[in-house]
Amino acid sequence: MRHRTSGSWRPITYAALGAHVDAVASSLIDGGVAPGDRVAIFAPNSPWWTIADLAILTARAIPVPVYATSPAAAAAHILRDAGVRVAFAGGAEPYAALAGVRESCGLARVVVFDADVALANAGDCHLSVLLAHPRAPGLDERLAGLSAEDVATIVYTSGTTGEPKGVVLTHANLLTQFRALDAHFRVGPGDRSLSFLPLSHAYERAWTWYVLLKGAENYYLDDPKRVGEAMQEVRPTCMVSVPRLYEKVHATVRHRVAQGSAVQKRLFAWALDVGGRFHDARARGRRVGPTLRLQHAVADRLVLHRIRDAVGGPKNVFSAGGASLSPEIERFFFAAGLLVCQGYGLTETSPMLTCNRPGDFRFGTVGKPIPGCELRIAADGEILARGPNVMRGYFGKPRETAEAFDGEWLRTGDIGELDDEGFLRITDRKKDLIVTSGGKNVAPSLIESVIGQDYYVEQVAAIGDGRRFLSALVVPQFEALQQWASERGMVHGSLLAMVRDARVMAFMAARIAELQAGLPDYERVKRFTLLPERFSQSGGEITPTLKNVRRAIAAKYADVIEAMYTADPSAGVGRVGP
Repeated sequence: MRHRTSGSWRPITYAALGAHVDAVASSLIDGGVAPGDRVAIFAPNSPWWTIADLAILTARAIPVPVYATSPAAAAAHILRDAGVRVAFAGGAEPYAALAGVRESCGLARVVVFDADVALANAGDCHLSVLLAHPRAPGLDERLAGLSAEDVATIVYTSGTTGEPKGVVLTHANLLTQFRALDAHFRVGPGDRSLSFLPLSHAYERAWTWYVLLKGAENYYLDDPKRVGEAMQEVRPTCMVSVPRLYEKVHATVRHRVAQGSAVQKRLFAWALDVGGRFHDARARGRRVGPTLRLQHAVADRLVLHRIRDAVGGPKNVFSAGGASLSPEIERFFFAAGLLVCQGYGLTETSPMLTCNRPGDFRFGTVGKPIPGCELRIAADGEILARGPNVMRGYFGKPRETAEAFDGEWLRTGDIGELDDEGFLRITDRKKDLIVTSGGKNVAPSLIESVIGQDYYVEQVAAIGDGRRFLSALVVPQFEALQQWASERGMVHGSLLAMVRDARVMAFMAARIAELQAGLPDYERVKRFTLLPERFSQSGGEITPTLKNVRRAIAAKYADVIEAMYTADPSAGVGRVGP
């Protein structure tokens, strides 16, 4: 394990990891934590997060992650719902949040990672105290009673469709993930993974367990905004990510190419074509002729290696999940020798259900089911799943658990289709589908991914349910748009003034029109509003995994949305076409 301290990446060996886990587990046991007790972790990514996680498991208690960015009220809901009595807090902010709700939640003890945080309760302590605890005599006996069918963790959903629910996962559920990865990927000593997605999410957490299982190095990044810089420092050989990272790298590279000469643009297009043909032939087991091999060597030396450098070099596992990634971006990275293995899953499925994998992938899909997992499509298009990776149920919610299943099949809440080779394509969330007043069904995530590819776009929310056409709320990439405006002599006193400038709106309208030119007319955004502030978790517009909370966005921006549909749109509404 490595974490950045005082400008350098400090190591923690596997031997030290084992000693730390045993010490913390022993302290929990001696402190009265019994098998099955729920223990929360409320902290940003760090080695201490994983040490606490593994120690809770070693004590046969049940870790309950809480997103580090969660407001106090959201954290309190999880603590009360799960019946948490002991919690780990990362630093001053989560500790203060817990202090404000501890009485209402019945929280007895908080262990704080950061030794500089002043303790406000006599029963609380710093993690350093637990790390010095002697090994409990009963630790081995506690572990010996463990069964694969025991509950391993309770992970709360992100809450896009209502109040977060605690997903109960067993050790057997989680073992399916390791077996699936072993079947298709190779990770081991010498590999480096960069952990920047929240460990409180099932995706990054399961991957971190796997990295440690395989004896690789895990680099912990506590600030995901520094991921670009960290990739250059760490040069990870494997990592998991959400599509937004790939979209940003793609948009940045494309933007730089667009600023170049006509010769540079033609060279870039030629290199991508050569790289695509070269890597496709190799992936399909076809012979690469001497001409293509020579062309690829030239293309790679002049262009393609720069794309790999942008993400820290070659990768043997490069994964995307959590939202859809456009085929154009998949092909872009593939041409540079980087296969982005897009997958799909839910917290309720531990989390992976499907994935693309080397030698068996199809762009525009989320791959095939993992071993032991079955999928089928219901009459209304909903994806149903069953297998050993499917959750036991929602903690303390038998009614919601029953509603989540159709017999033994889990209702995923997603709409999709399986092709004749078993590859799954996701259309959208069942509850998110837009039905226009003309009766057209539109997947908002498709529109958002198309517009979100743009260099000048940070966030997008598609609107149009019950309306005669689609519109969008667009959050610009403010720094990039400010630079564009400055280069053209535009001076704005505020972000609001910038996004209301008719010249800026015309510029963005032209870019949106170009991006969606290949879409059917009913799927094109006709009007848009540039927002002067980002969607945020604190504001309730996005989840900790960056998904749009559509009800909250619709409520907060109701007046703005309505203005896009009036007969005479107000100032600040951009038009894309008639």
